Amino acid sequence: VQLQASGGGSVQTGGSLRLTCADIGDAPTSYNMGWFRQAPGKEREFVAGISWSGVRTEYADSVKGRFTITRDGAANTVWLQMNSLEPEDTAVYFCAAATFSRAVLLKPVEYNWWGQGTQVTVSS
Repeated sequence: VQLQASGGGSVQTGGSLRLTCADIGDAPTSYNMGWFRQAPGKEREFVAGISWSGVRTEYADSVKGRFTITRDGAANTVWLQMNSLEPEDTAVYFCAAATFSRAVLLKPVEYNWWGQGTQVTVSS
């Protein structure tokens, strides 16, 4: 698994961005996927996750109703649509993959592979 995240950028409050995470290693197995973010001086926090089947999703309370995670069927490509962005959303966003689990995984330590991160900056 080799994850590559893209789509970050700078927007004003209320703007939108769409992040993409692709498995350029083209692993033959579907994995649970997640997005995390880390702001300067803060710990990495869970943003959104999706099960290997795409049936289950979970969101952090701070992004519910604004962010949507989706995936490309059985492929390990996921997107994070971020709407109504706020300055508090400013962070480096990381995508991650985890081996099979029935539940969406919420903790960084539960993930096996990580992408390089993409910067999201929201200005007021």
